[in-house]
Amino acid sequence: MAFVTWFKRNVVVVAGLLTLAYLLLPNVVVTVFSFNRPKGRFNYEWQQFSTDAWRDPCGVSGLCESLGLSLQLAFWATLGATLLGTMIAFALVRYRFRARGAVNSLIFLPMAMPEVVMAASLLTLFLNMGAELGFWTILIAHIMFCLSFVVVAVKARVMSMDPRLEQAAQDLYAGPAQTFLRVTLPIAAPGIAAGALLAFALSFDDFIITNFTAGSTVTFPTFVWGSAQRGTPVQINVIGTAMFVVAVLLVLVSMAVGNRRRRQKA
Repeated sequence: MAFVTWFKRNVVVVAGLLTLAYLLLPNVVVTVFSFNRPKGRFNYEWQQFSTDAWRDPCGVSGLCESLGLSLQLAFWATLGATLLGTMIAFALVRYRFRARGAVNSLIFLPMAMPEVVMAASLLTLFLNMGAELGFWTILIAHIMFCLSFVVVAVKARVMSMDPRLEQAAQDLYAGPAQTFLRVTLPIAAPGIAAGALLAFALSFDDFIITNFTAGSTVTFPTFVWGSAQRGTPVQINVIGTAMFVVAVLLVLVSMAVGNRRRRQKA
């Protein structure tokens, strides 16, 4: 009876911990096998503990080059999608214009459309335009599908903003630019940051659209896919583990900064 009572009180916590463990299990497997020394080409069975891959993460030809290209694409795609998405979000919330409802609906199409359909459509468009498939076609495609996610994130933040704050700034003789930079932008910053982080993750991780629009250009996801056909090198697990650790550290730092600011305000 005591266990049943305890379980009823903590069922939400238990469910949350089980869900978190389920989500983190693939990351744990990737981390463990980054210290493996496989006997064959495939890193699918545990053989022997080794740190060789960690000491030489770029030991596989083309791995770090494809990683650098993916990071570069993700950076520029995030920058372009965030700038365009922020402006679109403000326009949809603050202004009334013709076809505003249609634009709101069209924003969700890239999010709802299957990636393979979107990829085939983009490939058809680029081929009909005579564009050479490569870095720029990938970048255009990434900005296009990341744009919707940025708009949704920023739009939700802008809709929750209190317009009286901007009116108060104007009453204190702040100009439009000063009001935007000192009042509007800081309030909207969390939504913009969330959209930018989401765009970066989506762009870096994308395979289907990239595979259709890349031509002979090799990004990190396409490199992993190609390596899986011949034998997955341990260095891929090393890169995946390192990126996971960096992401966790960024989240922890942001949480610590947020908690510190809340304590200072209190």
